[in-house]
Amino acid sequence: MTEASDDVIAVELMRLARLRGADKTFCPSEVARELSADWRPLMPKVRRVAAGLPLIATQRGAAVDPVTARGPIRLRLVGGFS
Repeated sequence: MTEASDDVIAVELMRLARLRGADKTFCPSEVARELSADWRPLMPKVRRVAAGLPLIATQRGAAVDPVTARGPIRLRLVGGFS
């Protein structure tokens, strides 16, 4: 696996979030897949970095902690942030 730094992950998370806008969500795996062909091991790091950004993680529409949530999550910009 090519190791992506926290900064590289943060830039890609925010790029994708801004591209989608405040009302659209995306899967953190989209970022992991963009950064590494062997993306699955990168997922915990992507979730950890996402937790420190102006992003909301949701699961079945409810806000969750992206680090501790089990199963698939979606990310989106905090309303009004761009």
